[in-house]
Amino acid sequence: MIASMTPSVQRRAAGSIFGLAFGDALGKPTEFLSVAEIDRRYGPTGPRELVGDPALVTDDTQMALAVAWALHDAPEHTAEAVQPLLRQRFLAWAASPDNNRAPGMTCLRACAELSRGLPWQQATVVDSKGCGANMRVTPVGLLDVDLDTLAGLAQLQAGLTHGHPTGLAASELTAYAVRLLRAGVALAELPGLLTERVGEQRVVYRTDWLGDLWRRANAATPEAFISAGWDECGAALRQLDAALSGPDDGGDPCRLTGEGWIAEEALVTALYCAVRHADDPVGALVRGARTAGDSDSIAALAGAFVGAALGMAAWPAPWAERIEYADQLVALSARHD
Repeated sequence: MIASMTPSVQRRAAGSIFGLAFGDALGKPTEFLSVAEIDRRYGPTGPRELVGDPALVTDDTQMALAVAWALHDAPEHTAEAVQPLLRQRFLAWAASPDNNRAPGMTCLRACAELSRGLPWQQATVVDSKGCGANMRVTPVGLLDVDLDTLAGLAQLQAGLTHGHPTGLAASELTAYAVRLLRAGVALAELPGLLTERVGEQRVVYRTDWLGDLWRRANAATPEAFISAGWDECGAALRQLDAALSGPDDGGDPCRLTGEGWIAEEALVTALYCAVRHADDPVGALVRGARTAGDSDSIAALAGAFVGAALGMAAWPAPWAERIEYADQLVALSARHD
């Protein structure tokens, strides 16, 4: 049983960041397909093997690497130090010839504005809560920083492109989930702990990290701005609780928790896959990839969660050499294990 492995064997940081890439690669060819079409191509068990050598990923992993390298290069983890590096990495991604994996329009639009040198609060797409906000936040959850810094970094990296408060809150919750799992929290305990976090943070607006973003959204107060995002995440977590309270019929989790195109749905649908398949890591990825929604993002986040809980030993060993950007994944994960 994977659950019996010791933490020293698990290498949880590597398991999380590689798990994100593995899920992304499994979900890449199934994004935009119906479950019926996925089953016609792969059978009812879904895609269980990486395709290609290297197995290509999408913008989810590319942008997660951008965040990870920005954090790596930062002399300190403050808004002043990290924001310019995030901007630099995002703009390099936007201009890269490898940015040809159906990238999100919000990210492209925001990067175009960032390239003009605008303050990020003006460049961001303030009404977008797309899952691009939290598909890339896993590296923040792997940092050994205090909770306030983790929250600020998670929201900042989201805010550069996705200025909606739900994108900020969902990104913080995603990073917090990775942190808890890496520390040894069981996957089944996670929904309750995230719900507690929603209650604790509901009216906390992090001015040091977000500046006057709330004014760009024409909110009445900073607290009114951010609480709207936490409330939507809380509602999504209640939907997750309801889904987990019943038996698992093995069907598309998007029917229960949403299709994952928006941040809070990507979080809870990935959590559904991870919790339902806590003892079957590849099964968690497959469950995310075999959906009618944003399959690559759901599977990527599911992989980040299960990998943080169970470590690198959760994944088939040959995959680590076949995944695209393997050298970067190795280098970055080595800093945390």
